[in-house]
Amino acid sequence: MARRSLLFTPGDRPEMLRKAPDAGADVIIFDLEDAVAPARKDEARDAVRDVLADPEFDPDCEVCVRVNASQSAYSDDLEAIFDESGGADRDGAADGLRLDSLVLPKVESAADVRSLEDELGRIGDTVPVFALIENASGVLDAPEIAAVPATDALVFGAEDLSADIGASRTSEGTEVLYARERVVLAAAAKECLAIDTVVTDFGDERALRDDTEFALQLGYDGKLAIHPAQVDPINETFTPSDEEREWAERVLAAKREADAENRGVFEVDGEMIDAPLIAQARRIQERADAATGEK
Repeated sequence: MARRSLLFTPGDRPEMLRKAPDAGADVIIFDLEDAVAPARKDEARDAVRDVLADPEFDPDCEVCVRVNASQSAYSDDLEAIFDESGGADRDGAADGLRLDSLVLPKVESAADVRSLEDELGRIGDTVPVFALIENASGVLDAPEIAAVPATDALVFGAEDLSADIGASRTSEGTEVLYARERVVLAAAAKECLAIDTVVTDFGDERALRDDTEFALQLGYDGKLAIHPAQVDPINETFTPSDEEREWAERVLAAKREADAENRGVFEVDGEMIDAPLIAQARRIQERADAATGEK
């Protein structure tokens, strides 16, 4: 499953919710948190529930909801979404409700994810959780958060983190670089995905492409988007080029030949290939297969 681009859509805009799949994102996130004013939370919950429960709403992309951060608030979110769709009587999320995953914001500890998991169990459902790391406590506890079985991905949120620690955001991003690296390392260590932060200036495509390329270099698997115009550049960056795919195919083919001859290292295109480059080739192939929907 590709998760190159994850597009936020305000939960109180039903017309935008229904059009969100048209942007081409791998994941669409119906947002009940920051994109919705406090006075419109109930309206947003109703709108999200209505779209998710509509039998005609069945896009090819992954459908996700960002719930609110506090336990009392996300309990209200889940009750509103699941109650009208069958609640605990349903046999999984696919029965009457198109919901594939949840984003939990402002995760500070592993206990936060487990609490959401418990709440889902109480209403009779289970879906993967994207843990949004956007404060100092969450960054420091990232390895433990990634280790929770329900955690399918760690998501890095630079803007809220900067506010939490009192940093000034810069175009270079050095003020959040340590945290950005720690999150991707924690995700890799626990074999879950790492999703990178947003670029807030959605009109600056060059800045988006540069930042996305850097996220890819760091080891991230995908990136958040706040505007449909950001989706294509993100998808393109996280999709291996033809040259990369061809190199990976040559490396893996040579690896099979070397295995048959009991050789540990071998040469491809004049370069000696060992375990790290084999792992890189496999990662390129996995990303390419995910982007094209191949298994």
